[in-house]
Amino acid sequence: MSLALYRKYRPATFAELKGQEHVAEPLQQALRNGRINHAYLFSGPRGCGKTSSARILARSLNCEKGPTPDPCGTCDSCVALGPTGTGHIDVIEIDAASHGGVDDARDLRERAFFAPVSARFKVYIIDEAHMVTREGFNALLKLVEEPPPHLKFVFATTEPEKVIGTIRSRTHHYPFRLIPPGVLQDLVEEILRAEDVPYEESALPLAVRAGAGSARDTLSILDQLLAGSDEKGITYARAVSLLGYTDAALLDEVIGAFAARDGGAVFAAIDRVVESGQDPRRFTADLLERVRDLVILSNVPEAGGSGLLNVPPDELEQMRRQAGSLGPGELARAADLLHTGLTEMRGATSPRLLLELICARILLPAAYEDEASLFARLDRLERQAAQGFPAAPAPGASGASGGPAPAFQAAPQPSAPQPPSPQPPQPSPAPVPAVQDERRDQRPPQAAEPEERPRHQAPPEPQNRPQAQNRPQTQAQAPARPAPSAPPQAAQAPVQAAAGGADVSAVQRVWPDIVEAVKHKSKVAWVMIQGVHPVSLDHNLLTLAFEAEGARTRFASSGRDVVLRQVLKERMGVDWRIDTVLGTGAPAPGGRGGRPGGRPGPGGGGYGGAGSGTGPSAGFAGASTPAAPRPGGGPQPGGRPDQPGTPSGPSGRTGAGQDTARTGAAWQDDDPGPPPPDEPPPPPEPEPMDESDEVDPEGDADADGTEAEAGGMALIQRELGGQIIREFDNS
Repeated sequence: MSLALYRKYRPATFAELKGQEHVAEPLQQALRNGRINHAYLFSGPRGCGKTSSARILARSLNCEKGPTPDPCGTCDSCVALGPTGTGHIDVIEIDAASHGGVDDARDLRERAFFAPVSARFKVYIIDEAHMVTREGFNALLKLVEEPPPHLKFVFATTEPEKVIGTIRSRTHHYPFRLIPPGVLQDLVEEILRAEDVPYEESALPLAVRAGAGSARDTLSILDQLLAGSDEKGITYARAVSLLGYTDAALLDEVIGAFAARDGGAVFAAIDRVVESGQDPRRFTADLLERVRDLVILSNVPEAGGSGLLNVPPDELEQMRRQAGSLGPGELARAADLLHTGLTEMRGATSPRLLLELICARILLPAAYEDEASLFARLDRLERQAAQGFPAAPAPGASGASGGPAPAFQAAPQPSAPQPPSPQPPQPSPAPVPAVQDERRDQRPPQAAEPEERPRHQAPPEPQNRPQAQNRPQTQAQAPARPAPSAPPQAAQAPVQAAAGGADVSAVQRVWPDIVEAVKHKSKVAWVMIQGVHPVSLDHNLLTLAFEAEGARTRFASSGRDVVLRQVLKERMGVDWRIDTVLGTGAPAPGGRGGRPGGRPGPGGGGYGGAGSGTGPSAGFAGASTPAAPRPGGGPQPGGRPDQPGTPSGPSGRTGAGQDTARTGAAWQDDDPGPPPPDEPPPPPEPEPMDESDEVDPEGDADADGTEAEAGGMALIQRELGGQIIREFDNS
């Protein structure tokens, strides 16, 4: 009958103790110096050498040549306390799990005072010391505190915190640790060579992994593998089947399917795992272990030779290819999902379903909006761009931006565009083709021309139109009805908007969000900027167009621009000054007006939040002078002489149709698409806001309530077309 490996190869000296040098060396030095304490506490995980170290200490103390750090191994005491010895009468081992009561402690106390029979010291080794009751520890307290000279105590436990403090404070505490995998694998190879058993290199990491850092457990597993081995010795296939691990080939298949986004292969592998009777939890744990190794390889390419990975060399090259095909972002996300799913599997009624859901989440990072999924998608795109995309063309074929051209284009360009001039052109009379060429150059080279323009969006009109410059001033200045005079800046608004279109368009795109943010800070300021939209941005001066002179005056004098400037600084990151003009202005190409939906207001023909009937009529170019209505079918001011006028309707749309038609005519040279259809009739003209609603800017708390109510009614009238039928006084 053979002896178990963990008993046969139990260490006999401190030099043979594996992986616990931090404990062995201080104890050896204490034996050399003769400074031996009367009580020791050895703590640590199971199977890491606590009881073996206690026996070695007793052997060193009772050796005929001792106390010595290196027992001779030949005297009666050393032979009796050896790995295969029968034990010594003066070295008593007590299992506290079954002898931890107060009666056992009293019996030990009575026998401890007797002198040793043949040894130098009487040594009590109390294993599983945390199982001793509080009453038992209290019974031993006086003996442990003041023992006789021939008495030594060694407490071994896996839970030192359960040993009462009065006992723990009177001992020398030595914490033991788990043995590193490399040390355990060397120990296993040494034992297999001593036993003269053949083995495969790839099978040893499985035994070490199953041992989980415990030398006793690892040797027990190795003993099991030796018992089931044939003349070929310990093979990888036999180790996988006996220990219940997942075959590396199946793990490689699943990892490859993850890299190829092959869901069919992944779920087919899961089906084979379940049909073979393997536990889905074990498969998930093995897959997590493999992903962990790949994460380390992706970050530390030399991890195979530095001891960070405990895998055979033939498997290491395959794992390097897998780490390169997935990338660190995807691997980190997969490890996180596997770890979370493995925790959820504990006590789950359907582990297979959870495993399939985990794999589905790994395969579909685009279905989730968390940060890890985003990084995984970016990681994959970067690898695809570095591996599969064609190289960029020569610098001579770059776009109008002057930088390097992208690797692929949406549509081929008929001709290479010219780079734009470094400074924006100043408004000056120029022929139409020059303006069209300039606009054509400013477009992105990758974007193709749309076949049909949306029906609710009209193209911007070039600012340097010959028709606009040759328009008679007398007709343009003929007012249709009395209107408040606009400040001189109103005439400059269209020019500034066109010159700074690129910057102001960014403000126009986020303008609805800015208005909503103002609402959370001050409702009064929010009401004041309803229907307002930015028309130009010149350096740090943002110009806003108001529909009515009264609204513009109230906003300029109320000090509410501070709230708007604060919101702009939070959203745009720039502290702009605010200027106000009267008129609709011309939004930059691609931008939208201040009013949601870009609906033209009554009496305004412009797009994107045109002014109400109280403001001047303006075409798409944002003319600042009011249009004069003409009864009948006369031509409109500013229109072409050969074009018949449009009779003014009840809504006050006098110049809108002509300006829209004129804009479409001017755009036909640039884009031959069909002209946009006529806009639907606008809602009835709202009543202008009474200037008496202006509140004191100093009393913001009261103003938010009163002005919000008055302005809210005006907003309902303007946006929804409501009218006040009757007012009730409930006071």
